[in-house]
Amino acid sequence: MQLGAFTLPNALFVAPMAGVTDRPFRKLCKRLGAGYAVSEMVTSRPDLQDSLKTSRRANHDGEAAPIAVQIAGTDAQMMADAARYNIDRGAQIIDINMGCPAKKVCNKWAGSALMQDEVLAIEIVEAVVAACLPHNVPVTLKIRTGWCASVRNAPTLALAAEAAGIQMLTVHGRTREQGYKGHAEHDTVAHIKSRLHIPVVANGDIDSPQMAREVLQRTGADAIMIGRAAQGRPWIFREIAHYLATGELLPPPDLQEVRTWLLDHLEDHYALYGEYTGVRSARKHLGWYAQALPLPAGAAAAFRGRINALTTCEEQLRCVSESLDEWSEPMPGHEYDPQPWRLAA
Repeated sequence: MQLGAFTLPNALFVAPMAGVTDRPFRKLCKRLGAGYAVSEMVTSRPDLQDSLKTSRRANHDGEAAPIAVQIAGTDAQMMADAARYNIDRGAQIIDINMGCPAKKVCNKWAGSALMQDEVLAIEIVEAVVAACLPHNVPVTLKIRTGWCASVRNAPTLALAAEAAGIQMLTVHGRTREQGYKGHAEHDTVAHIKSRLHIPVVANGDIDSPQMAREVLQRTGADAIMIGRAAQGRPWIFREIAHYLATGELLPPPDLQEVRTWLLDHLEDHYALYGEYTGVRSARKHLGWYAQALPLPAGAAAAFRGRINALTTCEEQLRCVSESLDEWSEPMPGHEYDPQPWRLAA
């Protein structure tokens, strides 16, 4: 896929997730097969742009191109200024958030709440596109199918956004009302794809190689975007890539491979956040990893308990390293079964 000046290596994208898709996680996902990753949502409010949280989210040191930054807000001029601000700090693609269902975002009429006001939504798109045009920076958009079941206006908004100049559209197959409940439907994505001339990306409930292929075939989408299924399982991208290329399921990585990836992830995480915040914010990632691994009964819970009690980088690294070494040893009566590595199709 071509996106502006960039040729993306494959059609497997990492979804932007607040508190998850920071620079270390994006780099690891790309290392393990993702062709594209979008940053955590960055606020357009100028009074928060110098905050520690925003500065970390705007840190792209050592990250491979293209660097895509998602911005959120409700004021067209403020969003345009936010686009320029992030371009000055290395952003090569700007993504507009109109898909976040979180109450703290929607209560301020940002995220998917903007889908209730199509006029304002397109004003924002036009302003951001105009701000990015002099820099040759593509603008993309992420939306949901609508605000609620009775108002599925994604096709209308998609056509207007394309006319306003966006160069790629991602559609999460749920309304804002659904949040992450129920099941994503991709018929709306297929309908939008049939009407647009720009790349369309399908997002929602893609949690296995089989589901990835099914969604691509059903929608005709140019790419798929994976969010929650990559938490604790960033190797899902190489699994999907292998399956799409060969039709065969890739054997799961052994625990020593995971040990290497996980320790590298932690080192990069600490470098970004420092020891105090880094150790504490890494706990959720470590909990997700433990949940994804084929461990004996009770091992994941015991691991999380140990990790949550540690307060230094050295202690956390040692605990992870020793635990992975221990789990790699065959246990009497426990034959290795790769199936727990895979979510249900």
